[in-house]
Amino acid sequence: MEKLKMSLRCERGQKCPPALRRRIKTAARAALDAEGVPGPWELSVLLTDDEGIRAINRQFRDVDKPTDVLSFPMGDTDPATGRLLLGDMVLNVAWAAAQGEELGHGAEHEISYLTVHSVLHLLGYDHVDEGPMKKEMRAREKAVMAVLEPDTRTEEP
Repeated sequence: MEKLKMSLRCERGQKCPPALRRRIKTAARAALDAEGVPGPWELSVLLTDDEGIRAINRQFRDVDKPTDVLSFPMGDTDPATGRLLLGDMVLNVAWAAAQGEELGHGAEHEISYLTVHSVLHLLGYDHVDEGPMKKEMRAREKAVMAVLEPDTRTEEP
């Protein structure tokens, strides 16, 4: 049985190349392994753009603006497969490309970072204020990214 079952859906003209699927899956696995979460796992990923994520953000969070990534935790175990159903991740590919360019580390790195960020949210991490939870989450992100891409510096967005 595959340790991470990931469904990936692309909407609004976003492309789902195999390399992007592998990058997201690798980053998700790295975060789950770093957190010591026993597998197998299941994750649903939607790739979209500013307009698509804005609609989802408005519908589910009552925030009428686009963002980089949204996470909707589930945390249940599928009794039929024993998989931990992590939840849903919505990734704004356009935002990731622009943010990666702005920060100087490129779209691929930013997609890995946002995937790690989202998986940590799915596992219960949060950063609602500048307090200890945010510091802990940022530390975990940096630790996972150091394993994934040891030669690339991760900036806080």
